[in-house]
Amino acid sequence: MGKYVIKETDTGIKFDLKAGNGEIIASSQVYTTKAACLNGIESVRKNAPIAPVEDQSVEGFEVCKNPKFEVYTDKAGEFRFRLKAANGQIIAVGEGYKAKKSCLNGIESIRKNADSDIA
Repeated sequence: MGKYVIKETDTGIKFDLKAGNGEIIASSQVYTTKAACLNGIESVRKNAPIAPVEDQSVEGFEVCKNPKFEVYTDKAGEFRFRLKAANGQIIAVGEGYKAKKSCLNGIESIRKNADSDIA
């Protein structure tokens, strides 16, 4: 099982979701309060298991309703994802992946680990 790790930054507080092997599979935005950060974690727990994947890396992709994972290609040509809540807010983002399959595997890992405890 994974775990959520909350940490302070120079500008606020954020969380990382780590898989069982310790790898970071998703990171949050920077929040101004710990309570807001905890709400972000709850949003990932609630939305990740049910969010469909909207593959924006293909032409003519089908637009999904929020909550959803958006897969896209960044300026460096890597595949990335972001998890959006029902209100359209981005609640977690992933790293860049060379292969789309690896990006999709990252999304599956978030789904599996969404219900993890806070470290």
